Amino acid sequence: MNITFWGHSAFLFEHGEHRVVVDPFISGNPTAPLTLEDALALQPSAVLISHAHGDHWGDALAFAERGATIIATAEIGGYAQAHGASSAIGANIGGTVRQTWGSVTFTPAWHSSSFPDGTYGGMPTGLIIEMGGVRAYFAGDTSHFSDMRLIGDRGLDVAVLPIGDHFTMGPEEAARALADLRPRVAIPMHYGTFPPLTGDPQVFARLAGEAGVEARVLSPGERTTL
Repeated sequence: MNITFWGHSAFLFEHGEHRVVVDPFISGNPTAPLTLEDALALQPSAVLISHAHGDHWGDALAFAERGATIIATAEIGGYAQAHGASSAIGANIGGTVRQTWGSVTFTPAWHSSSFPDGTYGGMPTGLIIEMGGVRAYFAGDTSHFSDMRLIGDRGLDVAVLPIGDHFTMGPEEAARALADLRPRVAIPMHYGTFPPLTGDPQVFARLAGEAGVEARVLSPGERTTL
């Protein structure tokens, strides 16, 4: 699996001919390393959404217009369908959606969720993405919570965690979460985009290393392989 960081919490997951985008905040993202048109040209099969806030929902409908399937909670899936994405799939926490590229299982996340227009977005989620024999946990926006140990029991190759603080856990708490998640590799996200997001990825990397987890701090546009 190849994972490319598109800034903030936006990522591209790839294996072979398959591409999946997560939380596609590109338009209006000051850290985005590519234009929306460049991202759309990649023709991903699916767009996974952790929750409805504008910096995560982002350009989901633009991807749907180019043929990608939006996969998220029932409320987000229903909203997408009502706004023209007829193929959107709504699931919920504990459920798994299986596709030709792999699968996504929805986990809890401690946060909030509403669309930019104020519409309720259902419960926020984390995502367990299985693709090309790799199991990745994308935590979404969340604090550290004890049930992360159950997520870790699945056996994680990589955990992608928010570290920005203010709206999510900061680098110290994200590093403490690694004891529950037990991934081989950890990737920080959701930091530095806007002034309140002051979490330092180097602090996270140092603490992760002390916990025996390899931290990979990606610059926007950088790709890593697992």
